[in-house]
Amino acid sequence: MNDETSVAGAIRPISIDVVSDAVCPWCFVGKRKLSAALETLGDVRVDVRWRPFQLDATIPPEGMRRVDYLTRKFGPERVGQMNARLIESGREVGVEFAFDRIERSPNTLDAHRLIRWAQPSGMQDAVVERLFKLYFQEGGDIGDRNLLADVAVEYGFERALMLRMLEADTDKAAVQEEIAAAQRMGVNGVPFFIFDGKYALSGAQPPQEIAAAIGKALEAARGES
Repeated sequence: MNDETSVAGAIRPISIDVVSDAVCPWCFVGKRKLSAALETLGDVRVDVRWRPFQLDATIPPEGMRRVDYLTRKFGPERVGQMNARLIESGREVGVEFAFDRIERSPNTLDAHRLIRWAQPSGMQDAVVERLFKLYFQEGGDIGDRNLLADVAVEYGFERALMLRMLEADTDKAAVQEEIAAAQRMGVNGVPFFIFDGKYALSGAQPPQEIAAAIGKALEAARGES
């Protein structure tokens, strides 16, 4: 077996692109299900990359009161039903949603820029996890640039540099174009998983479904070697 070949037989990691929004509760659940799927696959090597999406890009940069936003968008009765379902689904995968702590619905463009910057250092998955927990469990306003800079510091970035980049709109257009590209591909809901650029799954699917899609990508990669 070639030294570059994994125990599972692939000569390179299987890429998993996860199109996600930092304020999407199903994306948090989907992240847990992806982790569960990977645990069942043992030595399969993967390269998980988090791709941006905005469920609502019309939210102003300063955000909105969450209760007003959700009530206007869904109605109070439906919001309650949605939260109850999410709380149940979250607990099944170890996520304790604390919707009562969330005061604002943020614009997530800046959060996606931070996620983008975390990729080269290998901190992207950790930053995504931190933003999910910060928003859904601690009620943090992840549209606030000072808070995003604080998160960046937790993962080895210089706070002053992060603030300068956020204020300068660094990579803003690149993130917006990546979102537009996902929409052109037909992505209209998240999470959306793309496996090795060949297979896709939409939604927070069960771990076995995710594992099966990874298996298909793995077989295709073996066929290339």
